[in-house]
Amino acid sequence: MRKFRNIAAATLATGAIFALAACNSGSPTGSSDGDTAPEPEVAEDVVLEGSPTYDKMVENGGPVIGVKEDQPGLGYLDVATGERSGFDIEIARWVAASLGFSEDEITYKAVASANREQELIAGNIDYYVGTYSITDKRKEEISFAGPYFITGQGFLVTTDSPITEVTDESTFNGKTVCSATGSTPIQNITENFPEVKTQEYDIYSNCVEDLLSGKVDAVTTDAAILIGYAAERPDELKVLPDAEGNDPGLFTEERYGIGIPKDDTVLQEFINTMLTDGNAEWQEIFDSTLGKSGVEIEQPAVDPVS
Repeated sequence: MRKFRNIAAATLATGAIFALAACNSGSPTGSSDGDTAPEPEVAEDVVLEGSPTYDKMVENGGPVIGVKEDQPGLGYLDVATGERSGFDIEIARWVAASLGFSEDEITYKAVASANREQELIAGNIDYYVGTYSITDKRKEEISFAGPYFITGQGFLVTTDSPITEVTDESTFNGKTVCSATGSTPIQNITENFPEVKTQEYDIYSNCVEDLLSGKVDAVTTDAAILIGYAAERPDELKVLPDAEGNDPGLFTEERYGIGIPKDDTVLQEFINTMLTDGNAEWQEIFDSTLGKSGVEIEQPAVDPVS
């Protein structure tokens, strides 16, 4: 029987998120000590010859960035203040600043997981930063810069759930698992675990509501996302460990990339260079968002442009 695979790096990263969120469960958009992410320096005299995406951003007076806004610690919109926060949001701002655009020139557009490729193909967004896993299937339609972060698939259950750990492929047989339509985790379940029932929504928060009401048995997606929800309601929700006690229990590796229009290699190379040369900036962003617990994570190396 196939065992779920534990990813040590992802466990370390999501452990950092858990500690951060637990310390700030009352306010997912800020920290208890008032620290905020660093303000990225806006580059001047940027030239990207041969990038139609960059040319469009310049013509429109700024980039349109696809994001998530319901993922505490990663991509979150505080509807009361209108402020966006999280690791992914700060990465998106860093890219914009490196391209020469200030915060007031950015237009954010919330895009559901199932619509990401289409929004890029249609030109409705210039790039996408929001827990977007790099896969060969997606690379048939779009391109990716990065990865800029690595995590893994986990499971969220209620604290009184009879399921206490992720053991093997039979853990959720006959159970109903919920995730976002078009996400890598739900594709993994439907393609590889046929005895597991599935429920899909555009956004993960609908899955969490179904879990709390007893309509589904678990929510599955990247553990980084799930821990944010568990930290908001620690008396009601928990992320499952695996049989060896690793918390959370993971069985895939998800490599987050920045989605860009297909074959815009100039923009792809520009962002990859930014990530490679900007380790200090990446670390500052991580430390001010996901790294508040003090756990240290190494920035992943980017993929070669192909």
